This record gives sequence, structure tokens and C-alpha cells, in this order.
Amino acid sequence: MIGRLRGKIALKQPPMLLLDVNGVGYEIEAPMSTFYHLPETGQEATIVTHLVVREDAHILFGFASERERSLFRTLLKVNGVGAKMALVILSGMSADEFAFCVNSEDTSALVRLPGIGKKTAERLIIEMRDRLDKLDISSSETPVISSTTAAVDHSPLADAVSALISLGYKPVDANKMVRSVDATDKISEEIIRLALQSVTVKK
Repeated sequence: MIGRLRGKIALKQPPMLLLDVNGVGYEIEAPMSTFYHLPETGQEATIVTHLVVREDAHILFGFASERERSLFRTLLKVNGVGAKMALVILSGMSADEFAFCVNSEDTSALVRLPGIGKKTAERLIIEMRDRLDKLDISSSETPVISSTTAAVDHSPLADAVSALISLGYKPVDANKMVRSVDATDKISEEIIRLALQSVTVKK
């Protein structure tokens, strides 16, 4: 089991990043919450990982912190939640925001994420409530999202649209989400975060 990797970031193309570890390139799928904290391309980073083994593929998922990985692994234990959906949840909201949704039984915020219906949202709230306490992930107040910076690998707008499509949004919806935010002088990770916020904060 690969639990942690340290190397230089060769490519950032959300939700995939390529980490060069002593000449070996590891393709890693990561949530946007991790991309927000990555250094610039070419710089060194340490990523904690989770390996998913399937019949047709071995997929490596990476996270900026042990806290994120623990939440990801716990989400996988929920009936009907796979790695792809867990990645979508961590991309659409932070651990604290997810905890707030669970504790306040806010299904509306969860169903705005692609691939999550009302029944799945209700199941997440029921099954994750006690598990969040064990993970020491809890939130009694609406969290504040901090701003971060990262590097630009390609066209910010094109990368943002591509990332949203990879997360499960339809191309037409991904384009609308990107066009709905002020992308002036912003890098792709910032555009993606604003686009995701525009969906999850709607009432």
C-alpha cells in the first residue's frame, strides 16, 4: 500500500496531478481542496495517498492532509458512496463545510453536487454523523473559506471547465458555472473554487 509520496509536481490538471518521485511519475487523482494548497509546478510536495485497487485499474488518490484522507476513507464506508463520489464531495466543500451540512442536516447543499441525489444525501447525513465525531471533524458554525494561490499550467478557463467536467458536471453546466464568476486575473484553481461555491451556496 502506498501511503505517502514526496516529489516534484510535474503537472497539475485537476483533478489529476503528476508527481515526479526520483524519476518515476505517479498519476494521482486529488480533490480540489488539495489543489488549493499545492505549491507551484516544479516545486516539491508531500502527498498522503490512498490506493484503490479494482479489477481493471489501480487508482491512486492524493490529499494535502491526513485529515482529508481520513474523511475520504470514511466516506467510502457509506453505502452507495464510491471513490469518485467521495472525491466530488471533497472538491465541492471543505471538511468543515461537510461537517456543517451533516450536523445541520442540510441535504440541499449536498444534492447540488453532481451525482448526489436526495436519498444519498440523507444517507450521508445519517451514517456520517457519528463517524465525524470519531474523526474529530465537527463544525457548529458556518466555516469561512480562505483564499490560496497556486500555479497555472494551461489556460485557466479551459482547465477550470475540464476539471468540472471530470468531477461529473455536464459540459454545458461546467461552462455556465465558469462564466458566472469573475475570472479576471485568476488562476484555474481559483476559478474552479469560485464556480463550485456558486453552486453550493445557492439557497
